[in-house]
Amino acid sequence: MSEAVDKTQIIENYKTKDGDTGSPEVQVALLSARIAHLTEHLRTHRKDFHSRRGLIHMTNRRRKLLDYLKKNDLDRYNNLIQRLKLRR
Repeated sequence: MSEAVDKTQIIENYKTKDGDTGSPEVQVALLSARIAHLTEHLRTHRKDFHSRRGLIHMTNRRRKLLDYLKKNDLDRYNNLIQRLKLRR
């Protein structure tokens, strides 16, 4: 994991209860931070296809987690989308 992504701060902001590190909200928030960081990296290193592949994997994983959350708890999904300012 990169130093540019502050995991502890993100977990504190998106946890649903004490000790929560694996809820869909936390996982999506961490992935979103990593995706944003990697997107900036790819703007300067356009031919870094290995990192681009990793970015595609991360976006797919985030999409699957968001689909799961949408299917099981629509209120939590909508809240998370607003908090992260995602486009859906």
